[in-house]
Amino acid sequence: MPGILFDDIGSFPLPSGVTKEFVSNAAFNRDSDEKLFPLLNQVFEQKINAGVHVPNYAQFRDMTEQFLHPIRDEKCCDGPFNLKEECAGTVEMDVIDAYFKQKKKNGELGKYDETGEKPLVRMCVTGPTELYLKEFGSANYADIYQLFAKNVNFFVRNAMRKAKYFKIQTVSLDEPSIGINPELSLPADEIITAMTNATRAAGKHGADVQIHIHSPLYYDLACATPTINVIGMESAATPSYMDMIDKKVLSDTDTFIRAGISRTDIFNMAGVLNEKYGGNVWNKPDILQKIVTDMETPKTIEKRLNDISKRFGDSIKYAGPDCGLGSWPTQELAAALLKNTGVAIDKFNQKQK
Repeated sequence: MPGILFDDIGSFPLPSGVTKEFVSNAAFNRDSDEKLFPLLNQVFEQKINAGVHVPNYAQFRDMTEQFLHPIRDEKCCDGPFNLKEECAGTVEMDVIDAYFKQKKKNGELGKYDETGEKPLVRMCVTGPTELYLKEFGSANYADIYQLFAKNVNFFVRNAMRKAKYFKIQTVSLDEPSIGINPELSLPADEIITAMTNATRAAGKHGADVQIHIHSPLYYDLACATPTINVIGMESAATPSYMDMIDKKVLSDTDTFIRAGISRTDIFNMAGVLNEKYGGNVWNKPDILQKIVTDMETPKTIEKRLNDISKRFGDSIKYAGPDCGLGSWPTQELAAALLKNTGVAIDKFNQKQK
């Protein structure tokens, strides 16, 4: 296994002609698997080909609706918001298992066929805080909040149990509202309890548990959560976030960092190009391409990783793009950013040997 693992957050641009509505309906109804499975596999392969060590499943669906849909379904619940475990399915993870099963059958797993090890995969799940805020906002119903945590754990547990042909290396609890949403009024101890209960299955099955937050303002909540051992940090676009994290706190709580080393704020970067070249670069693909040829180059990305390493050293366990790439205009541009990031991480790892 390489030194620092390269993973991605999940979301990715849809190919031309495909809508989020189609993916969402196909995933819920399971009436278009013949179209859905190749679509998800196509993106997953792009991530592998870009050199991602621990690729996340292709995240095309709305991050809250993906999990709230079955939780709202009376047929899937034993009471309000009390999800039946058998209804907590993640079709994207089923697709990955079928993908690697076929690869193994065809003898196309390369080093994994030789070593007998399983390919590594990242699973992202929307956290109980995010789901609760979507449904109830600033209201405080502690019992329902903890039900959401139990439900999230069902999704993780089922994915862990059903993965036969790959290993879930890490589970990411996506909680972007923690630290930035003014509606969040839940007590700290309730948040810690909920995050613990939402990720028990991940730790039990030996996976790392990341928390994906957009601001590290309350990263200490994650450090105090016994099941979470990796803090995500969007430090490529906002290097000052590094100043908010105390390495001693990480050490004292046996917590690591997932470093954001390549920028994903496509609109801000496009704005820089707008000013430099004039006009709307969204209509000029050759200029927009400069995001990956002139701005987010392997050299720039590697320098960020070097800078973060000087501060946090062995506390860095994962690295990759700041956030998802779903808002990027094309799959080709998104894949190029992943490729540049992979080159940077590989060069960094080689120098550490």
